[in-house]
Amino acid sequence: MLFKPREIMRMSSQTVLVTGASSGIGAAICRLIAAPEVNILMHARGGDDGKNTKMIEKVAGDVRDKGANVEIMLCDLSHEGSASNLVRATCDRFGGLDKIVSNAGFADKTLLGDVSRDSLNRSLSAMTGAFFELATEAMHALQRSDCGRVVAISSFVAHKYSPSNLFPVTAAAKASVEALARTLAAQLGPFGVTVNCVAPGFTQKDTGTHRAISKAALQRAADSALTRRIAEPIDVAELVRFLLSPAARQITGQTIHVDGGLTIA
Repeated sequence: MLFKPREIMRMSSQTVLVTGASSGIGAAICRLIAAPEVNILMHARGGDDGKNTKMIEKVAGDVRDKGANVEIMLCDLSHEGSASNLVRATCDRFGGLDKIVSNAGFADKTLLGDVSRDSLNRSLSAMTGAFFELATEAMHALQRSDCGRVVAISSFVAHKYSPSNLFPVTAAAKASVEALARTLAAQLGPFGVTVNCVAPGFTQKDTGTHRAISKAALQRAADSALTRRIAEPIDVAELVRFLLSPAARQITGQTIHVDGGLTIA
């Protein structure tokens, strides 16, 4: 954990919590929404090798250069209580919480019959369980906000089931996140808070980060998309930025795909 308590900063600013912010979609979102009077709590899983620390600190530098106030926290969201602690730390540091982007996650391509119950539990803990904790802990802060927004990053794997691209436990976790998000949308709608999911297709990874499929499989995925290309993180981040904005105030309870038509091809 890199967070250090400081004096509360709650003026006319907006506060955003972004999980999985060290690379890819999460990093692109942070860079895109960064601006003066925006407070961003950036989360990464961390690790013994310090790799994620270096990555998220670089992203944080880019975000600060655009005038945003930034704090970093490292924790493993598969551990019970970690996501709740993120929300509490955000509120302690910035005096409130207006927007959440639940982006942290990972892909597991191990098929049923081979994948273990422990792997299922880890996927559910890190994605579904973490979103549950974020939503539960942030409920009152979001209700008090005049611009409450929640965006959960889901995945096409919860919607498209082709024999060559099956992600059983990831699909289960992401589908559960979508179900929780719809329920949260119904609960928070009367308070003016919107809750939506964004479901990317295959998306380019940053150099040096883990990918669950080979380059050849990625090319086949590009060929199967209607646009004949793989999304870049910015393609997803642009939609997230819109959903966080006042212009999206009447959009809630939705799952919107950013996959180049992959799920209908």
